[in-house]
Amino acid sequence: MFIDTAKIYVKGGDGGDGLVAFRREKYVPEGGPAGGDGGRGGDVIFKVDEGLRTLMDFRYQRHFKADKGIKGRNKSQHGANADHMVVRIPPGTVLIDDDSGEVIADMTRHGQYVVVARGGRGGRGNTRFATAANTAPELAENGEEGQERYLRMELKVMADVGLVGFPSVGKSTLLSVVSAAKPKIGAYHFTTITPNLGVVDVGDGRSFVMADLPGLIEGAHEGIGLGHEFLRHVERTRIIIHVVDMSGSEGRDPFDDWIKINDELKQYNAALAERPQIVAANKMDMPESEENLISFRERTAEVRPDMQIMPISSLTKQGVQDLLYRTTDILDSIPVAPIVEEVAETTERKVYKLEAEEDDSFTITRENETFIVSSPRIERMLKRMQLSTHDAILKLARTLRHMGVDAELRKRGAVEGTIVRIADFEFEFVENSSYY
Repeated sequence: MFIDTAKIYVKGGDGGDGLVAFRREKYVPEGGPAGGDGGRGGDVIFKVDEGLRTLMDFRYQRHFKADKGIKGRNKSQHGANADHMVVRIPPGTVLIDDDSGEVIADMTRHGQYVVVARGGRGGRGNTRFATAANTAPELAENGEEGQERYLRMELKVMADVGLVGFPSVGKSTLLSVVSAAKPKIGAYHFTTITPNLGVVDVGDGRSFVMADLPGLIEGAHEGIGLGHEFLRHVERTRIIIHVVDMSGSEGRDPFDDWIKINDELKQYNAALAERPQIVAANKMDMPESEENLISFRERTAEVRPDMQIMPISSLTKQGVQDLLYRTTDILDSIPVAPIVEEVAETTERKVYKLEAEEDDSFTITRENETFIVSSPRIERMLKRMQLSTHDAILKLARTLRHMGVDAELRKRGAVEGTIVRIADFEFEFVENSSYY
């Protein structure tokens, strides 16, 4: 089954917690703090593997979480960093942030990789907090949470040549004749509902990849029929072979078919109008095909005099070899340019940022008898700080006092024993305490 879209959840590993520990060795009195830092969480990395062709794997596994960093150890030993999670994806995959719609990366080359969710930093151990005024701190930090996001994945097939045209014009038959691909062929519309790829051996030592793409109908750029499910894949092809039923067996005019399909391509992506195109005038073994071809050439010359029209019959193989030679010649004349502009690795660039001042703003609301304090700075501090020690509580109390939170609580009517809630924590307000 060909799967070309998927929505997944990725999360970098959380950083390991820092440790509160002290050096305890014989003959080393007052050894001081010895708690190590936590290790960094693992990144989630997507890497292109040219052996993959669909997003089938992401239909069954939709959550990808990297490992957490290891907690810091005593003797000031740093916790181990977690291994990165490497996820293999097929070439031609576009990664999009589902919330913002931002294109994170366009993955086209084998071995290309991108970090989609970074792991969190490890928390600092109490060794980091030692100062001249506090030589034995009981302070340590929790590890930072890893980055998390929802990703939308879109696969655009990587083929040199794309076969386009209305349903039942003979695209699948042509692919089956020139390659070892076995697409589904039937006498009804939309027999092909997913792209089929085949390697075409021209016979003179040259070869290329051809894609039989699902049939288009008028209004496809607006999602009618298979719509975007098909048009997405045309963008990758270097040459378009426009297959036209020259016999008019479906009751349509071949020239009108050609005009309508080109209009759909242009409205979906204007760049496709400039893509090299060959018209494969198919079903030339059918009655009236010769007369229709003469009329088609005359009317096409008025619109695009340079358009190459090659009569073929997929059934009898008439003209097919000439079509392959001509296609290969055009491919050889087109430089293989990268689909997207190469961007230097972030490690090669140095970015200078203006550090914003710490935001000390806060708001206080009241819910019955409970005061609720909201402040980005305090909430970040509560996430990182391990509040299981006396030193940590004192540090929080000093921060609240310096920011003016306790003074504002008094103005709002807080008294001894009043419950104060900050994020997921609740505290009792204490008057005349060394905390305040």
